[in-house]
Amino acid sequence: MSEDMKAIGEHFKQRRKEMNLSLKEVESATSIRISYLQAIEEGEMEKLISPIYAQGFLKQYAAFLGMDGEQIVRDHAELFKRTGTQDFAYGIGTLEARGNPGAGIKWVPNAVWMGAFIVLVGASWYFARLFEII
Repeated sequence: MSEDMKAIGEHFKQRRKEMNLSLKEVESATSIRISYLQAIEEGEMEKLISPIYAQGFLKQYAAFLGMDGEQIVRDHAELFKRTGTQDFAYGIGTLEARGNPGAGIKWVPNAVWMGAFIVLVGASWYFARLFEII
């Protein structure tokens, strides 16, 4: 399985070199980080964030190089199945609660508007009684 990944990666690397492109140029054109491009070229898909990202990056990189990424993924679907646990040490996917600095005073504008509404209703009632409308 690892040999297939390395062969695919080598094919990508050869194609990129044939096009006389650096990894930095590919990164700028595809918005895929150099570290992920290197992982693809070295056949180390486990270095990518997840199997879904691996497929997406591979398809996008292949399209940029003029290759059929869809076909590569279809032919080698077993390479994109990851077993084991995913480490979220880089902060993506954590469910920790994050504080909001302005969350404590959100009621103030609502209280001001409510107070203004009550004053308006009270003033309307007072003037309606004063001019004998009601």
